[in-house]
Amino acid sequence: MRILFDQGTPVPLARHLREHAIGTALQEGWDRLRNGDLLRACEDAGFDILVTTDNSIAYQQDLKGRRIAIVVLSRNRWRLVQRMIPKIVASVNAAEPGSYLLIEVPLF
Repeated sequence: MRILFDQGTPVPLARHLREHAIGTALQEGWDRLRNGDLLRACEDAGFDILVTTDNSIAYQQDLKGRRIAIVVLSRNRWRLVQRMIPKIVASVNAAEPGSYLLIEVPLF
């Protein structure tokens, strides 16, 4: 699958998703796009999953009819996120087109 990491998604996470093609919003030149435009650009470019730390994306955007799966990490600090790697990897591997999943990353 093709996965796009939004701004704020810890890039070291890509090491744990090696079986997928990973791109970043910055690499694609989309680092200044807002949610709706970013989702549209992702879908148009053929990305399957957006991994983001934007916890409000589900409230700001109508996600009905989207082809892209969205995986949201509740926090972006790598030392916290890395403890959730098995759950993140499983969630990404199980993501279906149009799905939305929030992964709660605990503070401790």
